[in-house]
Amino acid sequence: MSRPDEQRVGIGVDVHRFLAEAIEGRPLVLGGVAFPEQPGLEGHSDADVVAHAVADAILGAAGLGDLGAHFPDTDARFSGADSLELLATVAARVADAGWRLVNADCTLVGERPRVVAQRDAMVARLSAAAGGPVHVKATRPERLGSLGRVEGLACFAVALVARGPVGDR
Repeated sequence: MSRPDEQRVGIGVDVHRFLAEAIEGRPLVLGGVAFPEQPGLEGHSDADVVAHAVADAILGAAGLGDLGAHFPDTDARFSGADSLELLATVAARVADAGWRLVNADCTLVGERPRVVAQRDAMVARLSAAAGGPVHVKATRPERLGSLGRVEGLACFAVALVARGPVGDR
């Protein structure tokens, strides 16, 4: 049984490897922002690790499974999909289940790219798609492990959802 003041927390994690070489039309996309000077990430969709981690955190908080259950990589409809559109669909499904996003926070882990110049755009796009505030941070692994060797990127996210419509506070 749910309570009107019920809140839940979810955690999301996503990791993708950089493509071995730049592919025309496959830019690096993080938080809905393209970084065209960088090679893209391998993945069935656009491989936006930030949007994926946030979506998984929101789904987990609402008890609605994970991103792969909603958008399987075996389904050709999601090949090359815009991850912000997937995040917006997640937000709608979470709202349909009676939850609203209170906030989400995520940390991108990788040596490159430096995202500070694009952070505000990432926050704005993620927040709009998620239907609530999303904060973005980044950290470097200081050359440790596969992320430190610039083999890929990881993102960790946490989300808080509460019962009720988005306008409820």
